[in-house]
Amino acid sequence: MSKIIWSKIDEAPALATYSLLPIVNAFTKEAGVDVVLSDISLAGRVLASQGLAEDELSKLGEIVLQEDGNVIKLPNISASVGQLKDCIAELQGQGYDIPNYPENPTNAEEEAIQAKYAGCLGSAVNPVLREGNSDRRAAKAVKNFAQKNPHRLKAVSDNCGAYVAHMGGKGDFFAHEKSVTSAKDQKVTIAINGKELTSINALAGEVLDGTFMSIAALRAFYKQTIEEAKEKGLIWSLHLKATMMKISDPIMFGHAFEIFFEGVFAKYAAEFKELGVNPNMGMSDLEKKIKGHAKEAEIKAAFQAVVDADAPRIAMVDSDKGETNFNASNDVIIDASMPVVVREGGKQWDRTGAAGETVAVIPDSTYGMFHAEMVADIVKNGQYDVTTMGAMQNIGLMAQKAEEYGSHPTTFELKESGTVTVTGEDGVLMSFECEAGDIWRLARTKDIPIRDWVRLTVERTRIEGIPAVFWLDENRAHDAELIKKINEYLKEYDTTGLDIRFMNITDATRFTNAEIRKGKNVIAVTGNVLRDHLTDMYPILELGTSAKMLSIVPLIAGGGLFETGAGGSAPKHVDQFLAEGHLRWDSLGEFLALAESLRMINQKKPDAKLEAITAGLDAANQGYLDNNKAPGRKAGEPDNKASHFFLAQYWAEALAASDNAEIAAKFAPVAKELKEKEATIMEELMAVEGKAQDVGGYFHPNDELAEKAMRPSATLNAIIDSL
Repeated sequence: MSKIIWSKIDEAPALATYSLLPIVNAFTKEAGVDVVLSDISLAGRVLASQGLAEDELSKLGEIVLQEDGNVIKLPNISASVGQLKDCIAELQGQGYDIPNYPENPTNAEEEAIQAKYAGCLGSAVNPVLREGNSDRRAAKAVKNFAQKNPHRLKAVSDNCGAYVAHMGGKGDFFAHEKSVTSAKDQKVTIAINGKELTSINALAGEVLDGTFMSIAALRAFYKQTIEEAKEKGLIWSLHLKATMMKISDPIMFGHAFEIFFEGVFAKYAAEFKELGVNPNMGMSDLEKKIKGHAKEAEIKAAFQAVVDADAPRIAMVDSDKGETNFNASNDVIIDASMPVVVREGGKQWDRTGAAGETVAVIPDSTYGMFHAEMVADIVKNGQYDVTTMGAMQNIGLMAQKAEEYGSHPTTFELKESGTVTVTGEDGVLMSFECEAGDIWRLARTKDIPIRDWVRLTVERTRIEGIPAVFWLDENRAHDAELIKKINEYLKEYDTTGLDIRFMNITDATRFTNAEIRKGKNVIAVTGNVLRDHLTDMYPILELGTSAKMLSIVPLIAGGGLFETGAGGSAPKHVDQFLAEGHLRWDSLGEFLALAESLRMINQKKPDAKLEAITAGLDAANQGYLDNNKAPGRKAGEPDNKASHFFLAQYWAEALAASDNAEIAAKFAPVAKELKEKEATIMEELMAVEGKAQDVGGYFHPNDELAEKAMRPSATLNAIIDSL
């Protein structure tokens, strides 16, 4: 029996799994494939950190290092401190004896508790599982469907004033970066003024990058953008990624919060110090801290007065609830929020719910340059035409915690001014002059992932026959080191006839956009962070969502990790489901990932039944798209549960017509019954629309309640469970 690990994760995709997985197993077991759950949800990881559950993430970390490792990974919460605290509170309410998260430990016991929980924060899952580089692209059927059924992109106004503001290499991470390639396996120590911060064991050939964000420059930049937004009448919006960049970006968020409401923070500094207010946590946490204080109403009014002054207008997370861009650091995630700015024609929403042109503030120019060019492109050339635009495919360097996303253990908010040194066995490799409060980090990129990245690029470029562009800037220290390596490794392959180029971020964005506007396709070969940004931006413009992208990670050990969708909108989906019984999460990403996962098994161990089951799923996915069975957005329309029913129906119909006689005989009666009872099944599924649901928890649902809510059709359940 072959095995596929299906991750049990969080929010909307987790709810969808209660409905989808029984259908998947009913079909795949006929081909000798068992699909089993592994709980790597935030709640599961919290319980594991306290010894109250198995550490499933570590187990999966071992599986992806095996030759036959096969994992389907759904989107998980990359937890902020606020989300972690909410999850802990929910678990405590369910009777779990676990401690609170100490934000500011005051003794050794609290420091130990914080250390245990630290592994649950930020991008805790992806670095463990991503033991291969990323191959992301839209399946042809998905792209064709999007062009024939275009979603709407908002027109760009004449004389549009929207733009992206970044620091332009003045005091940011990009400006200060230094990079070296380790000549040998060695211990490398990071210290400030001779006092060790931490040490790592560097590998021969590994690229080490050191850099820092000047907080003085950052705060000056924020003040400048606020003044510019006032002068130009633009909405001011901040775009960071405090979920993945769990050390640096919450700090950068906190400084923006303080600067925007500078007068309020100055006036109530004593009260905020007394109450332990941490601006990095945002307004929602501040309101919790001041609750019940004698000046609570006065402080709230002071913040509201700044928002009401409209100088400048501030972007809102939820204008109906009065939640601004500063509600919580994890509310605005740049790779989800910036595509919306482009999609909406350079606009965000203000406190009245009105859309207005924005200055999108992205401090670090390392990737701010990409978003700046995306907005500049629509301002200059107008909105994209979904019916004709080409596609961006991506080969992303992400294996073994490559680049910035692996930098959490070596990121520090400096407590003192002075010299930060990075020292190897033969002396100082890099040094930096910093101020107290600056954010310093070291990122690592190992040699084996770089070699694999080059191999995958050559392979995909030959298969696709389209240009491949390495988004690398010779004037960036890290990129210069990579360029040297890539030029050497490309010599190991026959690249005759292949169009492989190197461009800096701005030029690569312009080239890609120009090709896409002509209806042509391009492969963007990028590092880890840009991979994340591009594979949300372009699919949202092309397809309406990044959830419909194929996301394949060919594991270096020989197996496969198949990632599905993007979870950025998952919280709103859950809110709607709990209120109305309607789940609008589209599981197409899971359908496509499952097909690729099954295909990999069959390529390694050819089997006639498995080939038939996989071909049937391909046909079902095509039918799902052709018949537009994606969930509706509103209660009263068929939702995620109905989409799973139609997948099962189309899958069974394809198998009933299979050339494999045994499979055809098995599924012919199933197809017949699903078709004949469609009206009854749909009636049962639609009966729960508009009705509130209780699944026993947001982070840690009760399995019985959640399954009942997500499998309301007794008729469908009986057919599936009888297989």
